[in-house]
Amino acid sequence: MSNLEICDIQKKHYEVWIKLYHNYAEYYQVDIPKDNFDLTWKWLTSENYPFWGILADVDSKIVGFAHFRSLPSPLDSCEVGFLDDLFVLQEYRGKKIGYSLIEKVHQIGKSKNWPYINWITKDDNYTARTLYDKISTKTDWNFYELTVKS
Repeated sequence: MSNLEICDIQKKHYEVWIKLYHNYAEYYQVDIPKDNFDLTWKWLTSENYPFWGILADVDSKIVGFAHFRSLPSPLDSCEVGFLDDLFVLQEYRGKKIGYSLIEKVHQIGKSKNWPYINWITKDDNYTARTLYDKISTKTDWNFYELTVKS
């Protein structure tokens, strides 16, 4: 896609980001309190927090995002990357925008000397998994979640 640009999230992007993030939450059928959106935005725009975001811009319209972070890997004795969120508006899917966002995270990971970048997705997210199967290796690890507060 020749008119696609990937840019860093900046404070000026709040209004468009919040709309996309609401779409993302709806896609995953998650009710997110306003305070949570605000905290995520604070993390994304903080210079002192190891959590970043990038946006996909097509013809001056923001159509997708990726959120990612650095985290320690004790067994590897280094920092690794983790792709927390990836989202592209429905009408822009299938145009390699998700791939371009992941590729940008990959380039950033190289600059940070991460040996790898992990992410998870829902088992029934077949569209995304088709892309992921082409560009990465599905591990044999299972993902668990232990609820701490109810």
